[in-house]
Amino acid sequence: MVKIQTVFLLSFFSAGFILFSACSSGPVKENPEPELAELAEEDVDDWEEIALPPVDNLPVSSFGEIWAYLTAGRESSFRPAYPISDIGYFGAEVDSYGRLDDVPNRENLKNFRGRTHLVVACNSRGLTHFILEEGSAARQRLVADLLEASKAYEGLQIDFELIPGKDGENFRSFLRELRTKLGNKMLTIALPARRKTLADDVYDYTKIRDIVDRILVMAYDEHWSTSAPGPIASMNWCRSVAAYSLQVVGPEKLIMGLPFYGRTWGDYNPNRAFLFSGIERIRGEQKITEIQRENGIPNFRYEQTVKITAYYEDAYSLSTRLDMYRSLGVKSVGFWTLGQEDPAVWGQLTLKSKN
Repeated sequence: MVKIQTVFLLSFFSAGFILFSACSSGPVKENPEPELAELAEEDVDDWEEIALPPVDNLPVSSFGEIWAYLTAGRESSFRPAYPISDIGYFGAEVDSYGRLDDVPNRENLKNFRGRTHLVVACNSRGLTHFILEEGSAARQRLVADLLEASKAYEGLQIDFELIPGKDGENFRSFLRELRTKLGNKMLTIALPARRKTLADDVYDYTKIRDIVDRILVMAYDEHWSTSAPGPIASMNWCRSVAAYSLQVVGPEKLIMGLPFYGRTWGDYNPNRAFLFSGIERIRGEQKITEIQRENGIPNFRYEQTVKITAYYEDAYSLSTRLDMYRSLGVKSVGFWTLGQEDPAVWGQLTLKSKN
């Protein structure tokens, strides 16, 4: 039996509630940013930290479009009063046979007055390769499924995150086909964060931007479940991603994605296979003398402390990042995902009037 001792290490910006409660520095907009080209090219580690607002005077940021993902089955997480222009309705996937499955029912969001976009994922690298092959029967069937499912929506978003490296052109021709056949419906795409142009990148922003109506840059998972502990999206990393994205995509088509969630990391994972000598070593280290047998099979138990590190997002870190994006010239933001957020963040956001 493993004894868990939880030790929360807050991100620098979340901990700012205590550290900067007496700080006199103002919101980000009072500190002019360097040119975008400089931000995109500089080493993040060499930057000074952005100026943090005092906890009792968080900035309120306004954007032309505010997107939010919503997972089917969690519709109660949405409130009509939220300043949201677009919802990405999540849950449709490409199944093992290349057909579209689990399409959410648009009627479940009939109280939302903005645009709703069907989000489609494909979570297999091999399957993604076959459904993207130009001229294949699998691709033709999938395109037909996507067009049919999109009839109930204002737009379609493609979220294929496991595209093989050699399928870049097939992916772009797939997007061009959808763009042509969707008519006046919006075609958007979710792409991983980039800070510079990579060679032979299947997600090359410059090659995709002219095909789609919006690109949502997933500026999160800077640190992930199997990485070293760290912020989901540190401020300087996000600033570099935004600067590059604004340069390459442009503010009219760019949506900067923000996380609502957090992650935990343990300093020890006991789940593994051992040689007999390894088990004997553990017995010695833990001073285990009592061995039980279950139908003849030896087993034992012991306790070990595991320290947990947690990084997450709250209204302070989110509002600071939102104001930083606004000051850079970002016009649209999006959140993953409704129901995971600090509710106080909605008080730090407004939606610009279309008039």
